[in-house]
Amino acid sequence: MRFEVPFSGHENVRALHQKTIEITKDPDLSLRGDCIIGVGADHGCMSIPEKLKQKLRSSESKVTITIQVEDEKFVIEGKGHEELRLENPHDIVIRKSNFLCPRTLAIGCDRASHEIPRKMIKKLQNPKTKGLFVIEVT
Repeated sequence: MRFEVPFSGHENVRALHQKTIEITKDPDLSLRGDCIIGVGADHGCMSIPEKLKQKLRSSESKVTITIQVEDEKFVIEGKGHEELRLENPHDIVIRKSNFLCPRTLAIGCDRASHEIPRKMIKKLQNPKTKGLFVIEVT
């Protein structure tokens, strides 16, 4: 199952966090949000289709997130969990850790925002840049 979430860049994208990657529906970003790679997202966890949520709520689920910016792609592998709440209306967060909260989409991920190529981050620092957060669950 595949679901795409369009988002936009922002001048304050830094992507320095070592444990998470986040996109948000919020239009603004402070410098404190160092895991956020995009704003103005079309969806938060709450509006992900129910069928996808059901698949995410299994420890057996393999979650692949692909961040696409122009012709570049960055792929992250993670997993689902029975206790994922997927209730936050504004944010989607993927985590290296096993921490669960309403914003968490996937845990046990193999990459975090500080590992995204700086060339991609430079593009995401332009508010006119459009990105795609592609969620695939098997």
